[in-house]
This record gives sequence, C-alpha cells and structure tokens, in this order.
Amino acid sequence: MILPDRFRDWFAARGWAPHAHQLALLEARGDTLLIAPTGGGKTLAGFLPSLVDLAGGGTGLHTLYLSPLKALTADIARNLAAPVGEMGLPIRIEDRTGDTSSTKRARQRVDPPNILLTTPESLALLTSYPEAPKIFKDLKRVVVDEIHALAESKRGDQTMLGIARLRTLSPGLTVTGLSATVADPEGLAAFMGGATVLRADPGPAADIALLPTSAPAPWAGGNAHYAVPDVMAAVEKARMTLIFVNTRAQAELFFQQLWEHNPQNLPIGLHHGSLAREARQRVEQAMAAGALRAVVCTGSLDLGIDWGDVDLVLQVGAPKLVTRLVQRIGRSNHRYDAPSRARLVPANRFEVIESVVALEAVNTGDLDGERRGPGPLDVLCQHILLTACAGPFEADALYHEFRSAGPYRTLTRADFDACLDFCATGGYALKAYDRWQRLMLRGGLWYLRDPRVAKLIRLNIGTITDPEHLNVRMARSRGGAPLGTVEESFAASLEPGDTFLIGGKVVAFERLREMVVEVGHAARKQPRIAVFSGVKMASSLQVSHRIQALIGDPGRWDVLPPDLRDWLETQRRLSVLPRPGVLACETFPRGDRWHFTLYGFAGRNAHQTLGLLLTRQMEALGLGPLGFVPTDHALMIWSVDPLTDPARLLNAGALREGLDGWLSGNSLIKRSFRNVATIAGLMQRNLPGQRRSGKQATFSSDIIHDTLRRHDPDHLLLRITRDEARRGLVDFDRIEDMLRSNPLIDHALAPHVTPLSAPLILEIGKVSVEGEGRERLMAREAERLMQEAGLA
Repeated sequence: MILPDRFRDWFAARGWAPHAHQLALLEARGDTLLIAPTGGGKTLAGFLPSLVDLAGGGTGLHTLYLSPLKALTADIARNLAAPVGEMGLPIRIEDRTGDTSSTKRARQRVDPPNILLTTPESLALLTSYPEAPKIFKDLKRVVVDEIHALAESKRGDQTMLGIARLRTLSPGLTVTGLSATVADPEGLAAFMGGATVLRADPGPAADIALLPTSAPAPWAGGNAHYAVPDVMAAVEKARMTLIFVNTRAQAELFFQQLWEHNPQNLPIGLHHGSLAREARQRVEQAMAAGALRAVVCTGSLDLGIDWGDVDLVLQVGAPKLVTRLVQRIGRSNHRYDAPSRARLVPANRFEVIESVVALEAVNTGDLDGERRGPGPLDVLCQHILLTACAGPFEADALYHEFRSAGPYRTLTRADFDACLDFCATGGYALKAYDRWQRLMLRGGLWYLRDPRVAKLIRLNIGTITDPEHLNVRMARSRGGAPLGTVEESFAASLEPGDTFLIGGKVVAFERLREMVVEVGHAARKQPRIAVFSGVKMASSLQVSHRIQALIGDPGRWDVLPPDLRDWLETQRRLSVLPRPGVLACETFPRGDRWHFTLYGFAGRNAHQTLGLLLTRQMEALGLGPLGFVPTDHALMIWSVDPLTDPARLLNAGALREGLDGWLSGNSLIKRSFRNVATIAGLMQRNLPGQRRSGKQATFSSDIIHDTLRRHDPDHLLLRITRDEARRGLVDFDRIEDMLRSNPLIDHALAPHVTPLSAPLILEIGKVSVEGEGRERLMAREAERLMQEAGLA
C-alpha cells in the first residue's frame, strides 16, 4: 500500500516525513509487532493503514484499538482527531470504557463507529452480546497499544482470547501490537499468536545518570527525603518534570515534602491510581495546557500518553525493573530526534548500587522480563461463560478457537474439558447446587441454562483482583467532594479523628457511611498515619543478579561513590561478599539474640516464603526463631540460638515439602483462591443493584475453599490456586532457581552487625514468629528480674 498524496501532503504541511517503520507497517501483510521508541510515532503507524483504508469512506466497525488504560484511549482520541480533521477524512472515531454513558454504549452496539477505542474489559463485554457477530462482521484490524504491559498480567490472556473470538467472527482480520519496551520480542510475538517483528530505528541514546545531591543517601529508608532540595533545584531548571515514585504512599509523602521546600511556589501536581478520576483529569488537563512545572506520579503515567513539554524525568527510588525505567525515561522529550533526559534519585545506599546497575543495563540494552507460562485456566473459564452469553457454542470449535490464542496454544483437551465441566456444573463437590449449574448441552451445542444469568456474568467481567477499595469523600456537610480511594483493610483500621494523606491533603477520618469513607479537614499538618499501603514493587531477577555481580567483584567498585566502596570493603573484611554462584550468608550476635542473614537476591516474595519455611525448620530444631524480615535482596532471621549450619536447611526437596504443608491451610492460599474463584465466575463481587464488601466475599470464598479441600481436593479451582501460589504468590520457583544458580554456600560467623545487614535491622515489614523462642526469652527475662529482686 503506497501512502496517498493526501497523506504525504499532510506530513509535508507539518514539516514531517513518514518514518520508515510507519511506511513498513503500511505495507505489512499479516499480524505485526512494532517496536518503536517513545516519540517515534508508533501510534500513528498503528492507525495509518486504517486511515488510508477509510479515506474513501466506509461503514461499520473497521478498526478496534485496545489499550491497558482508559486515560490512554481518551488521549489517542484527541491525537487522532488532528489528522482526521485536517485531512477531512470521513471517519467516525469513538471510545468505549467504563466511563462511557450507558446510552452511548447501547447505541454503539447497534451503530458502531469506524474506529472504536476501548479496553480489554470492554472488548470482553462486547463479545458477550448476541449482537457481537453483527458488530464485528466488517472488522479488518485490531491495534493493541502498550502490548508488553498487557502481557504482564491476566488482562493480556483475556485480550488474546477476545481477539481469538474476533477472528472467528471476522476471519482475515490483522492484529498490530505496539510497544516501546520489549525484553523478548519473539516471545511477545508468540503471545500474539504468531506475528512478524518490526523494529524501528531506536533513535538517539538517552541522557540518563544519577542526580547529584548535596547530601549522601542514608543507610536505610525508602522516601529519599534527603534529596528534596536537589529535586526542587532540578525542577526549577526544567520546563516540565515528571517525578516517578514506586508506590502511591511514596507519591503522597514526596509530594508533601516538595511543597514544604518550594520557595518559588511552583505549580506541582500529584497523579496516582487511588486519586478520584476528577482529580487525575484536572492534573492531566493542566499538564496538556503547560500549566504545571512538575507532577509527582506512579505507574499511572507510565504508558504512552504524550506530554510534549516534559523535558526531564526523575525516578525517585530504585527503578526495580529496567524495562519500567526505559518506559519512564521515554516520557521525557517525547520526540524521535531528541534524547530523553532522566535522572535517578536512590532512596538509600543500597539503592545507589541498584541504580548504578540499572543504568548499566539501560546503556547495554539489557531489558528484563520473565517468560510467561501457559494461559491461566480461570481466565479461560470466564471466557467460556462469556461466549455462552452471546449464544450457543459447539465445544470442539471453541477448543480450536482458544488454541489459536497465543497464551493457550498448548492447551490440552483435558484442561479445556475440565474448564467446560466447571462452567456447566461447578465441579464434583458443587454439582448439587443449582446456582453453579450454568450451562447445559442440547443437540450438540452448549447453552446458558438460564439466560437471565447473563447479566450477572457480565457484571463480573474482568481479571483485576486488587484489594477492595472504598471511595473517600469530604463529609456531606463539607460538600462531599470525591478525593480518591483507600484499601478496605485500611479503612477498617481507622478510628474517628485519625489523620492520613490523600491527594496531597491531610484529612481526618469522621465516619464510614454506606461504604464511603467520609473525612474532614485536619488541623494537624503531619498525618498520624502516613497513607494507605499501596503496592510495593519488587526488583526483577536481572537487576538483582547484576547487583550480586557488582558487589562480588571489587575490581568494578570504581563505578560507586567512595563511601559505598568503603562500605563494601568493611563488609568483605568482617564477613562475606555476595557473588554469583555462591549463596552468601552470615551469623552474628546482637544483644541477647543471634541474627542470620542470607543474601539470596531472589525477590521479596521469595525471601518472605523462605523466611516462613526456614523459621519452621529452626523451631523444630529448637533454635528459638523470633522473627524475620525480607527484602528484594536478602532475608534476615533473628533467634535465641545461632543458626550455624544453614546448608542442611537449604534443601529444595525439604523446602518444597514444607511449603505444601504450610500452604494447605494458610490465609494467603485462601486469598489466592478467592481471586481465582472470582475470575473463574464461581464468586460474584458485583450483584444487580449492589456490591458485596470484601469481608462478605472473603467469608463466602473461605467456606467454599474449606468445603472443596475436604470433599474435592482435586477440584479445578484448587489446582489453579496451588499452581499460582507456587509460581506467583510465594515465588517458590525463584527459591529453587536461587538454590540451583548458587550451588555453593559461603557462611561466615561475624563478630557483630555487618554493613550489608545493618539496613535490614531498620527495615519495616518485620514478621514475628510465635513459638518456643519467645517463651525462652520471657523465662530468661523473668530470671533476670528475680536476680535483681534478690530472689535468685
């Protein structure tokens, strides 16, 4: 396909020339994965074949655009309006998200636009209607933006199943995936079901370094408050700065710190996923208008929204993932011919090392990313039910349709049949209950047993099972303005008068009214509770292994500041240095306790699981474990007696056996079961006209979990839950990989706390162990008191 004159003239009028990858995608046949740097015009490239095809007019839905963010669909709509309007193209473009009015959604099912911009959840909903064959009969193209972000979660599996359905409804359609940061292009192309990879010219290298600070990073802590004056100085010199932090809690705290050190009163905004939609939109509009000098944000601004005036990105706290860092760097100088400019602000000394290795990885193009396993079966169950909502289906045809989706290309017929049986009957232990008898077989076709249940199935579409959130509003007497959301568990912990941060404001909790947290203005400037918890990010294995390699090679320490080189030299003199191939650990006394530190570099989840398993073994050996604390890079356990021979405890077989015993009745596995059961359709969070609280749903899912364990231990949902728990919830696979890749154990007995272990003693998130150790400590303290009293 040659670019028509009308389009060439439009490019020329703007002083542009089409990029090579835009023309290549215009000529591509079949599915394509386009990897192009931020600012490289990949979104226009994705739409160019559609715009050219529709330039002469067209009816019906021609192109479907899918993105992981609702905000991104609105941004794309604005960006597409320019070329369509300026060239006078007869193309109707609309978006469809959870924010779209019911009237507009109903009209789109009867009269769809030429280009529809939507999300995976809305696609799943559209394919569930009986009108789906009519809506999608003319569909020619599907464009999936930021496809790498979707592929990281079950939303990606949901998307690929939805596209498989579209291929059935409109044979011959082509799919284009767009991304700027892909660690494994061939793997992502296979995820798409088999696509040709098209790589654009990467453009100029990024200008990225550590931000020079007037004070050194502290030994511990995660908020980087020491660097606030230096961050403000950088903001003053830039036109617009995006200040990325890793959690919503850090965003609130850092935003407050910046305002306390803002003598020029520069306009600074706050943007994260727990803020009210109105608050986020105000910030986005202010950014688009150039009315802000800086925005403190989280992953809510990671993806492709084009903020042309941003000329500096600051990453506060270690980036954790190289791929995420590259994505965030690309928000700066959102142009193909200008290098992105970014500076890293580590929160503590260890994060300096992490930031240094992340910079090295960026400069060598070593992106991180873990290969995804086969598509999860709970998502498959949901899709079977959605397919039934649209009309009767034949099992063999649906099985082959599912196998055409990349994540499910290895799906066995036995697993498909198990999912189908679950959707039809609920499984062996639940067959007696009418509520789970949802499908029936008649004349070789599967039908919904009761068509009225379709509404309930549609109400519970989706794969996102984050902790339950409650809306936060100012009290009715103060206008009732929406502020955002907090976790249900956080809201349950509040007492009247408790103060916390949200939206950069300190508010005081007043009451919980109809599942809404009502607050008032707080007289105190410092909150009693900093903020809701948010999500704590974990470092990738690639980053962790690079840290291990740098620490273990003194010949490379010249890339570190002098104080850090001295820090590591002291560690080498007192104890052991972590290094590749060796599992370094140390034991040292402190007060009346012994501390054991293992430098596993396996991630927080894996270290937390290892802490639970090791302390169980230590309890059995009579060592009196008292508690532990995990980080991404290490695990520290403290006990009454020292662990002098860790090798005998670090056996993969014994640890797996201990894991199975621990998981069998653990609350974590029940939480995982609740998520699986919700996605698969066994549990409903949304009911017509109401929404069940998280506590109600947890109570119900716990009863079902315990029933299935007793009467149907091989139930499909229990099998899915066990597999997911081992792989993701507790990261046992990483523990096994840690033991495999570090076959040698180097254990040192240090005279006292060591430089690398000292920050762990200050780490938050300690886990107490209740057992014989506490009883022994109490007995020892009682004996000392008796001696002081002259009774012993």
